[in-house]
Amino acid sequence: MAQRKHLDDILRDRIIGRLECGRTQLEVSEELGIARSVISRLWQRFRDECNVSRCYSTGQPPSYNAESGLVYLAVTAKRNRRSTTSDLSRQLSSATVMTISRQTVYRR
Repeated sequence: MAQRKHLDDILRDRIIGRLECGRTQLEVSEELGIARSVISRLWQRFRDECNVSRCYSTGQPPSYNAESGLVYLAVTAKRNRRSTTSDLSRQLSSATVMTISRQTVYRR
């Protein structure tokens, strides 16, 4: 499997500039030595969002509502200091619609 490399800002701008000048995706792909699928995705993102910069994420987004879930967990944990993470997880799932794992409770 090939190593994935991210396009730098200058190269992204060059690709979009050439596509805006009327060149085809295949021509740009062959000229710059980049896969046509990469060119196609970049062009689609530019047309949809008018933006070609990368979106950085630090991982999977939380599966719980940060406002109500964390407040409820904090209050419950402070009231019952000896309760385990499994107990807190069960209490949260019975009090709200959310179901989160005991590991998530432990991390929070």
